Parts: sequence; C-alpha cells; structure tokens
Amino acid sequence: MNWNVAEFAAAYGTASQLPKCSSPEIAFAGRSNVGKSTLINKLFQRKSLARVSSVPGKTATINFYRCQHVTFADLPGYGYAKRSKSELKRWQELINAYLQDDRDLRAVLLLIDMRHPPTQNDLQMVNFLIDLEMPFAIVLTKADKLNKTERTARLAALPDELPQFEDLHVTVFSSVTGEGVEELRSLIEDVTVPDDGE
Repeated sequence: MNWNVAEFAAAYGTASQLPKCSSPEIAFAGRSNVGKSTLINKLFQRKSLARVSSVPGKTATINFYRCQHVTFADLPGYGYAKRSKSELKRWQELINAYLQDDRDLRAVLLLIDMRHPPTQNDLQMVNFLIDLEMPFAIVLTKADKLNKTERTARLAALPDELPQFEDLHVTVFSSVTGEGVEELRSLIEDVTVPDDGE
C-alpha cells in the first residue's frame, strides 16, 4: 500500500447519512483526546490530514479517509462528559450504526492511553467489539510520555485489566518516536491487501 496518497473523503454526523460501504474499511476508536487524529497523520506521514484538536470531544462526526483501495474511518471519541444528553444519544446511534452496519470492516484499532489503566468506557468498547465478534487490535498511545519503569509496569498490568487479553493484538505507539507505525501498517495491510493471485 502506498501510504503517501491518502486523502480526506467525507464526514458524517448522523447514522442516516452514512454511505454504503464500497471498499475494505479500517476504523479508529477511542476516548476523546486519546490521539486518533495524531495516529492517522503519523500513519500517512501527513501533518494535517486529520485535524488534531486539544479540545476533547471536538470530533463529532465519523471522518472518512481514502488510501488507494482502503477506506479509514475516524470515529468520534467517547467518554467526554460535557456533551448534552441529546448529543450523547446521537453519538451512540452513529457509532452503533457504523459498527453494526453491513460493512466490509476488516478491523477496529482501539486506542487506549498507555499512561493510565483502561477507563470504564474503554472496557465497554472492548466488550462491545468482543460481543460483535469484530476483529480489533489495541493501540497503546502516548508511550513516549512514560519512562522505562512506568512503561514496564503498565504493560505488566494490562493482562488483568483487559478482558480476553491473551487473544488481543497489542501495539505500543508513539507519535513522537514513530514506535509502532510500521507494525500498524503491516497489520492493516495484512487484513486489507489481497493475496497475490486473487
């Protein structure tokens, strides 16, 4: 896959607006401000393909990007408490409609801030994806903000914090050092690029 040719495709804010799926898709999920936009920009070597905001809850739409034959969906962050009830309801309907739609969704990359234990919302999302039997991988973001001791401690704690940990693919990621970028690209290519001869 040529990671340098990605482009923004569209953004949709309600379930009824979601277009039909026309290609393999990869989705990015995680709590507000966990670094989804930053990860997308790093994967595609672009500074502002996805807009990065310091304000939690800024992304209220599903933003779609195209890179060759694959579509990437940046889901709005969850767990931001300052949303109104109506806004939270719209958000839940949008996420549920996307994840449960008849789409060629190859995997969800679920981002979790490595500095802290998974939040209740993180665990709800993990269990939701398990219940849907949706392929997903965990991406531990902001790894560069931990020293070696802290990092070792967080990795050691995860098996007791995440359900079905032994079955999960976990990638440590840093937008500062680039750690994890090639691993994530390989994972995405493994599930989206057709085998030779197909």
